[in-house]
Amino acid sequence: MASSNTLAISPRKLRSDLYSYSYQDGSSTPLVISVLSSLIERTLARNERISRSYGGFGKTRVFDCLEIPDMTIQSYLERIFRYTKAGPSVYVVAYVYIDRFCQNNQGFRISLTNVHRLLITTIMVASKYVEDMNYRNSYFAKVGGLETEDLNNLELEFLFLMGFKLHVNVSVFESYCCHLEREVSIGGGYQIEKALRCAEEIKSRQIVQDPKHHNQFSRILL
Repeated sequence: MASSNTLAISPRKLRSDLYSYSYQDGSSTPLVISVLSSLIERTLARNERISRSYGGFGKTRVFDCLEIPDMTIQSYLERIFRYTKAGPSVYVVAYVYIDRFCQNNQGFRISLTNVHRLLITTIMVASKYVEDMNYRNSYFAKVGGLETEDLNNLELEFLFLMGFKLHVNVSVFESYCCHLEREVSIGGGYQIEKALRCAEEIKSRQIVQDPKHHNQFSRILL
């Protein structure tokens, strides 16, 4: 699943991107997307090994889809950025939400059948928390390849399973940024195609198409 891109990302580059990124037409994809995609891909690989060894992952299956999407995490996150222009802080807050969700729901594990829906839901909720102006749920649904009703239901389920605990203060935000920087610093610089160890630390704390082609993209994800 790893990207073939070999662009090196240093902790300094990542920090600069997280705190001073300003979108303009033609802006490059925020670096946090590449880091987050590799963290999640590493989690997926680990959870797949556990699943093969010990069986299923429990009862929390709210984000499961019927068919595994044929789209990498990197491509999916890049698609979301391309059409929503959500800034780097949105992805950090979504990362916080994913971590909290996993801690609050012990029967849940990120898998190939739920990761895309989990990402579009958490990014949409994080965007509402962080950004002053946002797209409607219907637009996020088109970007994510879902029906609007499905995304509305996922958002509601997510909020209740989170206990509506969505506040992220400055110190928490900083701590997650530092975690991302530490992951980047492993080995003296980060290569996008490398898988990084992240799931253990998280758990111990307990294709691209225009949105108007919604129907075709939905068949991939649903």
